[in-house]
This record gives sequence, C-alpha cells and structure tokens, in this order.
Amino acid sequence: MTSNSGVKAAPPGWVPVEHRFLGLDKRTFGPALITLSVALVLIYGLPAVNAVIPWRNEIRAGEVLDLGDGATAVPPVGWQLENGTLAGTGAARPESLQALLATGGATIDLRGASYSGSAEAFLEQVERSRGAGPAGVDGTQGTVTTTAGLVGIVRTTTGPAGDGLDVAFKMAGSGQAAEAAPALLITVRTAPGQFERYRDVVAGFLRSVAPGASR
Repeated sequence: MTSNSGVKAAPPGWVPVEHRFLGLDKRTFGPALITLSVALVLIYGLPAVNAVIPWRNEIRAGEVLDLGDGATAVPPVGWQLENGTLAGTGAARPESLQALLATGGATIDLRGASYSGSAEAFLEQVERSRGAGPAGVDGTQGTVTTTAGLVGIVRTTTGPAGDGLDVAFKMAGSGQAAEAAPALLITVRTAPGQFERYRDVVAGFLRSVAPGASR
C-alpha cells in the first residue's frame, strides 16, 4: 500500500529504528517502569515499611485499662496496648474481654470468661485445656490480693519458651457472690530468664485489678 505521494505507509505496529531497543519500543519504557514500580511497592514495599515502623499505642501515665462493667486495671506506663480498650474509650464486656499489653521482653494477656465456680477451679480448667497438669509447669502456687480486695490464684510457669505467671480472678463486685461473677485470666510471659526483670511491674499491675459494679 502506498500513499498519494508514492511513499509506502508503515505497516501496523512498526517502530522506527531510533525508538527501538532490543526490538522493543523505547517509548513504552517509561509507563511500564512506573507500573512495575507501583506493583513492587504494593507487593514488597508496604510490608517492609510495616516491619520497619512498629505499630505504637504506648501507655501513658494516668491511663486505665477497661476490663468491662466498670472493672479496671492500671497498665504499666511505656508498654504497648496491642489489644484492648482504655477506660472511657469503649465498652468492654467482662465475659468476652481480650486485651494484650507488651514490651520488649514480656507480655500480659487478659481474657475474660463466664464461669460458675472458684478462681482455683477456673485456673485448673484452663491448664487442663492447655494440656498442663493441675499444678502448673513447676508446681508453684500462691495467691495475690489486689488493692481492691480481690484474691487471685497464681501459678508460675517455667519452660524452654520462657517464664511467667497464670493468674485467675473472679471479678465479683460489692455484694456479688464470687462463684457467679465473671472470671478473668491474666497470663504473663517473659523471655527465658527475664521474669525477675519485670517482677515489680507485674506485681503492681496485678494489685491494680479492681472489680466493677455487681450486676
């Protein structure tokens, strides 16, 4: 096919020599590279950014953790609230409570449940469900009394994965029977050999647990 001037028209898809590179049209390189860059950022860049920049929700002085129905605890200042609700910002339910506090070498996990029975029986049930014996990993058991007067059952845990405590409370408010109250399990875990470093902080947190109003 020729034009009116007698010059042959370029075939469809023909690329002038000056725009070729290895048989490809250099003019398409720019848009293709932009598309490729965006795809690489979406696939690899954002996870890398998330890994480098930690999610932060640092506990500040005066903040209080909501345990549901008015029950509270005072979290350690400087730790991260990775799950859970601060008092005044939500409406936690004691029977379905899930909260997690973390720092470099330790975590404090809080779980609420409906349970009719004593704190000791609740803790034994939890440990059976985990496959642990009724006396915990190393057999040490004791109690902790909070400033508000709640008595919790404490069992130590020691193993290759780390050390810590399991603590069970029945969150009975004033005039409420303890056996009918919601249960609270607090699980403290540290890196192996690091529990002593956090002992005072953990003890202070446990003593701060306070029940809410009876229902």
